[in-house]
Amino acid sequence: MTTATPPLSLEEFLKLPETKPRSEFINGEIIVKPMPQGQHSLLQIELCQAINRVANPNKIAKAFPELRCTFGGESIIPDITVFRWANIPIEPTGKIANRFEIHPDWAIEILSPDQRQTKVLSKLIHCLRNGTELGWLIDPEEESIIVIDQTQRLEILSATSTLPILNGVELELTVEQVFGWLTLG
Repeated sequence: MTTATPPLSLEEFLKLPETKPRSEFINGEIIVKPMPQGQHSLLQIELCQAINRVANPNKIAKAFPELRCTFGGESIIPDITVFRWANIPIEPTGKIANRFEIHPDWAIEILSPDQRQTKVLSKLIHCLRNGTELGWLIDPEEESIIVIDQTQRLEILSATSTLPILNGVELELTVEQVFGWLTLG
C-alpha cells in the first residue's frame, strides 16, 4: 500500500518516527509493509534460527528479522537480512549499531497474501544491484522459492531442490524442508 504524501528525501524520511506497520522508502515513495501473518511469521523465525544456529558459533554471519537497511538511496526492511560477521556495523563501544546503512549480504523476503511478487522482487533486485550476494523470495502459497544471484539471474526452486546458501554458511536446506516448517505436529 502506498501512502499519499508530499515528496520527501531519504534523509527526511529517516527523521520520521517509526510507524506500525513499518514503512519503507522505495523509489522516492513511502510504502507501508503488510503485517506478517502466521505462515510468514513461522517461516521467518525458523529460517533465522536455522541460519544463526550454524553461522553464529564461528562468527561467520548473523540473520536478523525485520531490520531496516538504508543504502543506494532507499530504506528497506527485508523480512530477513543476513550479514557476514565482519560486515555487521559496530559502534566504537563494541556494541552492534542501531542503524545499518549498508546492504545485507543475503536478503530474504517472504511473500504475504496481499503482496505483489514484482514489488517484492524489485526490492531484492535493488539489494543485488548494490552489493548483496544472494536473494530469496519465498512464496508460501506456491511452495516455491525464487533465488536471485549477483548477476540477477532468477531461478525458481521447488520440492526437493537444494537451496543456494550464502558462501561460508554451512547449511543445507531444500525447498521441501523450508515449507515443512509450516506443518506443526
